Order: sequence, then C-alpha cells, then structure tokens
Amino acid sequence: MKSLFQKTLVVALLFAALPFALGEDAKHNYTVWEKEISAYERSDTTNPPASGSFVFIGSSTIRFWVTLAQDFPGEPVVNRGFGGSEILDSIYFAPRILFPYAPRKVFLRAGGNDLAAGRSVDKVFADFEEFAEVTHAKLPAAKIYYICCSPTVARWKQHDKEGRLNALVADFIKDKAYLQYINTDDLPMGTNGLPRPELFRPDGLHFNAAGYKLLAERVRPFVVQ
Repeated sequence: MKSLFQKTLVVALLFAALPFALGEDAKHNYTVWEKEISAYERSDTTNPPASGSFVFIGSSTIRFWVTLAQDFPGEPVVNRGFGGSEILDSIYFAPRILFPYAPRKVFLRAGGNDLAAGRSVDKVFADFEEFAEVTHAKLPAAKIYYICCSPTVARWKQHDKEGRLNALVADFIKDKAYLQYINTDDLPMGTNGLPRPELFRPDGLHFNAAGYKLLAERVRPFVVQ
C-alpha cells in the first residue's frame, strides 16, 4: 500500500510541476501545433489506436515516416509525429497524443530542431530527461526508446552538438531498464565522412525513401523484439 501511495504521489507531483517547468521557456509557442494535434484527436474519436500500441512521436523524421506501418507489418505502430517540433512539444502534448493510448512502447525522435533553434546541448538533454521521467511516471510499464540525432547535409554545422547530445542521452539511459538508446548517428554517413546526399530530400534535411529504408532496418529489432 505504501509503495502504491508513493508511486501515485510521484505521478501527481510531476504533473503538478509540468506547467511550471514548461513555463520557464516563455518564448516557446505551443499553439503552432494545435491544428495537427487536434487532427490527431479527431482521428482518435473514430479510429483510436489500440491499447498497448507502439507510438512514434517527435519531429519531422517521424512525421514524414509515411511507410511506418508497411515497414513494420503486423506490429501495432502509431505515428504521432509533428514536423518542426522540439522535445518540449512532445512533453506538452503527451497528455493528448501519447498517454491516452497506454502504449507498450514509445519511440521518440527529436532534438535536432531544438539545437537549430538555439537551445544549448545541456538544455535539450534536460528536456529529454523530463520527457523520460514524465512518460515513465505516467506509463510505468512502457519501454521508452530514443532514436538519436543523425547528421544531415543541411545541418552539418551542428553535428558536433548533436553528437554531444547523443552522448549525454546514451549515458543517462544505460542504467535504466525502461529506456533504450537506438544509435542512428552513423546511418547516413558516407566513406568520405559526410552525410550521403542521396539519402535525403532536396532540402538536405529530411530522409527520402532510401533514407527511411535504412532507418527502418536500424529500428526494426527494437520494434519486433
């Protein structure tokens, strides 16, 4: 009974503190995603994801992964990405497009937009910690996977920051059974030590079909295990 009370108290305190933590970044505008989030909610009223599904959430790498279901046939995958978003946004909207599904697995891919917006590596890492802690408190039986940042042609100048972020997250995850790190840092790299342009759309930022094929191969073992 005491253990149950303590867990309930932890969850309550985390959610009570959430608005204040998010409020620290007064310039962050969550309303820009309202149209996309509302669309997901409307879809949920007629075609709700099954309880225990595998939810992919995060920025454009997830949003544009239109072959998600085909890449993992027979698996209960759900795409809830919203392009351009940061980890803060996934935290903020989790009560609407993540927690209600009671997923067994949560796959997060975000962080690159955060760094591009000028957030420090340490701050983005702190945002990941908050996402992991809040999600675990709400979904204690779920496994949370972080699909790490990978280099792109368009944002090659920030690949060192992405590498430092990946290292911090990997170190944080390694001793926590409910978290898993998925390394994609080397996925788009060529023999010349630079990202391969043929894996990206013309913008040099988003994967094309060839890039998503490699990403699916890298993520598949964690989906089907």
